[in-house]
Amino acid sequence: MKTSIAQLAVSPDVALATLRSAGALMHGHFQLSSGLHSPEYFQCAKLLEQPVVAARIALAMAPVCHEWRPDVVVSPALGGILFGYELARTLGVRNMFAERPSGSFELRRGFDLKPGERVLLAENVVTTGGSVTEVARLVAELGAEVVGYAVIVDRGSGRFAPTEPMVAFASADVRVFEADKCPLCAAGSALTKPGSRKS
Repeated sequence: MKTSIAQLAVSPDVALATLRSAGALMHGHFQLSSGLHSPEYFQCAKLLEQPVVAARIALAMAPVCHEWRPDVVVSPALGGILFGYELARTLGVRNMFAERPSGSFELRRGFDLKPGERVLLAENVVTTGGSVTEVARLVAELGAEVVGYAVIVDRGSGRFAPTEPMVAFASADVRVFEADKCPLCAAGSALTKPGSRKS
């Protein structure tokens, strides 16, 4: 593991030990939400099924996030919901999540952003940052301001480079392949799609 553009909340050794002890670092042949293929996958649900571990991760990231003075934490469903809640609880701010009921993100369930509110976007894992970028556009359309990004694992190696600051619990330099150029597919390895996004 190595640092990407994200500021790291803890040392790489501590982050890797946390991921491994929770069984969150998986090996095989995976299709990521971005459509890319990889022999590694970070199953952050394994971290978040342990509330003590989730609280420890949020506590480690909170000092950096606090500097951005967010009013609310917003996460993309489904993967970012638990982390976003825990981070918001630690920061003492509101929490909400965006959903894709018909293909594009929107706020539902009575969630509402006020013009000028300062928004911290929370996500479990980013590679290209597609989902969280969509949520950032939604935030801007509603007149609020994205002040930063907090992610458990930045595995993008610079593929996701927002103009706002980003903090990560862990940063991973892992191999990813376009689907039509994947050596795992060429070798006949069975493909698994472990994420929650179906489209």
